[in-house]
Amino acid sequence: MEWTDIQITVPQRYAETAEAIATMVSNGGIYIEDYSDLEEQSWEIAHVDLIEQELLDKPRDIVKVHMYLAPDENPAEILPLFKERLEAAGIEYSLDTQGVEQEDWQNAWKKYYHAMDIGQRLAIVPGWEDYDTDRIRITMDPGMAFGTGTHETTSLCLELLDRLVKGGERVLDIGTGSGILAIAALKLGAREADGVDIDPMCVRTAGENAQRNGVSEHFRVLVGDLSDKAEGTYDIITANIVAAAILSLAPAVPALMAPGAAFIASGIIDGRKDEVLDGLRAAGLNPVEVYEKRGWVCILCRKAEN
Repeated sequence: MEWTDIQITVPQRYAETAEAIATMVSNGGIYIEDYSDLEEQSWEIAHVDLIEQELLDKPRDIVKVHMYLAPDENPAEILPLFKERLEAAGIEYSLDTQGVEQEDWQNAWKKYYHAMDIGQRLAIVPGWEDYDTDRIRITMDPGMAFGTGTHETTSLCLELLDRLVKGGERVLDIGTGSGILAIAALKLGAREADGVDIDPMCVRTAGENAQRNGVSEHFRVLVGDLSDKAEGTYDIITANIVAAAILSLAPAVPALMAPGAAFIASGIIDGRKDEVLDGLRAAGLNPVEVYEKRGWVCILCRKAEN
């Protein structure tokens, strides 16, 4: 069945109004292309490394609203009403139409996500992609509800886990998000993992991803913060969050580290690298390796010797 894709391009400031008008006018689906807060959204998904550079190059100052009309709807009747409401709202816009198959618009966003190899042992694979590999496969779907974005530090964390996990470790993932780091550690051979996040939605998603990847029996996901949820000591601790949060939690980390443990601090903008390094040292942590990728920093620490 061929549907009609009405594409409305508006300045970003009109995005919500244009979307609301499209929702009122159309009985079909709506697909929003809005990349204005790409970096902010990147914190919402831990497996955003699956997104191609093509997506990062999208313009940030405009929004495209795709309104889909079913085959039995007449564009000649819908378009004048739509234009009238846009103009009444004082919205600057450009409009284009084309025919698309129903499954095309339902799955268009998926073209930006692909399987990717990380480190020596891992492969991150969207659930819809057939990817033949001998690597340890982690199935992750970003899902339309989570938006789109990229996060170079996720791959840096995974590369470090690939190197550090030898088997039998106890892992703590602070700000677990989708749970990808804890799940990766478990599939690499860790004995058990705790994931902590203040967002109940992330905790639920992490649990679902653990179930999907067959590690839920060894993964405990907890709503809350580090101070009241982490128990005992851990062999590997990961925190793929933001610089301010890392600086805030760093003083509590050494007490959670077992002898010889590693702490991976990531999600740090390169401009704050020195500040975070100083904060880690002040907290009793010894940065031993620093990795950088496209403006992001990942730091591997050991507990400082007294």
